[in-house]
Amino acid sequence: MAVRAVRGAVQLERDEPRHMHEQVSALLTAILERNSLTPDDLISVWFTATPDLHSDFPAVAARKLGITDVPLICAQELDIAGAMPRVVRILAHVETDLAKSDVAHVYLGAAAALRKDIAQ
Repeated sequence: MAVRAVRGAVQLERDEPRHMHEQVSALLTAILERNSLTPDDLISVWFTATPDLHSDFPAVAARKLGITDVPLICAQELDIAGAMPRVVRILAHVETDLAKSDVAHVYLGAAAALRKDIAQ
């Protein structure tokens, strides 16, 4: 079993807790499903949010999904002029038999433009 990092991102339409929870839940669920992972495969998850998102912690969505025994942390992205607004990113460390080249990084909606080279 190897340790791999899985990336993902989603752009929110608005900065509201319920909307954030729905979108981050969808992103985290897609990351797990597309990589044939379960919450037990998670080692830790980093969530980042652009500076214009401040209604709640993105990690709350993971807790609402029942991911309660995995270390989670939230941080703020750099405030770069011209960067895509209202984006939550995930960097999940997982245990998996997948080769690095087989890991599916997930960029939902408009966030797919952030990493066209690896977005699935």
